[in-house]
Amino acid sequence: MTISVGERLPEATFMVMGSEGPEPKTTNEIFAGKRVALFAVPGAFTPTCHQKHLPGFLTHLDDFKARGVDLVACTAVNDPFVLGAWAKETGVGDKILMLADGNADFARAIGLEADLSQAGLGVRSRRYAMLVEDGVVRALNIEDVPSSAEKSSAEELLKAL
Repeated sequence: MTISVGERLPEATFMVMGSEGPEPKTTNEIFAGKRVALFAVPGAFTPTCHQKHLPGFLTHLDDFKARGVDLVACTAVNDPFVLGAWAKETGVGDKILMLADGNADFARAIGLEADLSQAGLGVRSRRYAMLVEDGVVRALNIEDVPSSAEKSSAEELLKAL
């Protein structure tokens, strides 16, 4: 079952690239007491994710902050080394928290996994964007097609703020 607006995020653990290497971060550590714009991509470096989805959130980072968002985060079913390299390549640095969901545990827990095996990608996350306040989903925009980044764009999520 897909998570809905008004529901609390399930407990899960992501891996993030820290100064000493990969470090675990729980949903509680990331979302408790914060207003977070979270977006998910099927995979780092894939065309739509790399050229359209991530850049939109980077471009509008100040707009999110101006509207009371404490943190912008991106999750993908990739390992933390890939997400670290992607953050470096795109100039994200530490502006957006990159959350590696390497086994798709979080994607499955919220019902937003996608089987992209036919394209050689295996199980990934569906593309979406959500506003989370203190661990509770307040807005959720899910794409119908993995190659589209319209509903889940930064511009569309900003309309929910």
